Amino acid sequence: MIAIIDYGLGNINAFINVFNRIGVPVKIASAIDDLDGSTKIILPGVGAFDHAMKMLEESGLRPRLDNLVMNRRLPIIGICVGMQILARSSEEGILPGLGYVDGIVKRFDPSKILQTTRLPHMGWNSVRPKESNGLFKSIEKDTRFYFLHSYYFECFDQSDVLATTDYGGDFSSAIRHGNIYGVQFHPEKSHSAGVRLLQNFAEL
Repeated sequence: MIAIIDYGLGNINAFINVFNRIGVPVKIASAIDDLDGSTKIILPGVGAFDHAMKMLEESGLRPRLDNLVMNRRLPIIGICVGMQILARSSEEGILPGLGYVDGIVKRFDPSKILQTTRLPHMGWNSVRPKESNGLFKSIEKDTRFYFLHSYYFECFDQSDVLATTDYGGDFSSAIRHGNIYGVQFHPEKSHSAGVRLLQNFAEL
């Protein structure tokens, strides 16, 4: 059973619709007891880093989430800001992140971006996975996914980088550290490729 963390951020219904379409059991977790029986976790997120961390802390889910991910080692995938709060900290705010993955979140340097509209990075862009199995099974290299962000995850250990994307230079568009995954793009808005990626996560 996949639990989608509902702490007031992220398009929960879009994920529910995808998993219902592919026949994967899923539930919304907005209270601690909702996480009982979960085998995998999705941590969505939109907006600012500090706001996301504040909302997660206020939800009361943080202690159980920490235990499931760090002690019981349930697979988790952070989406967009949900990926960013997996880090230690962010240049966007002052609050500490979850610290599940060793890295920090940094702002894009607009001077290095050639597009007329520099920030946010919005729209479709190619993702280059380092491996063609696991989360990216049956997804071709340079498949395009939908992005909307101005900050990116910088891994301290490059072995945690699962995929990269070019936007004024390469950045980590997907990460993995053991049972912990993150994608900067929105699979729930990325049509068939996003559905495939979410199905792959369900099958890990």
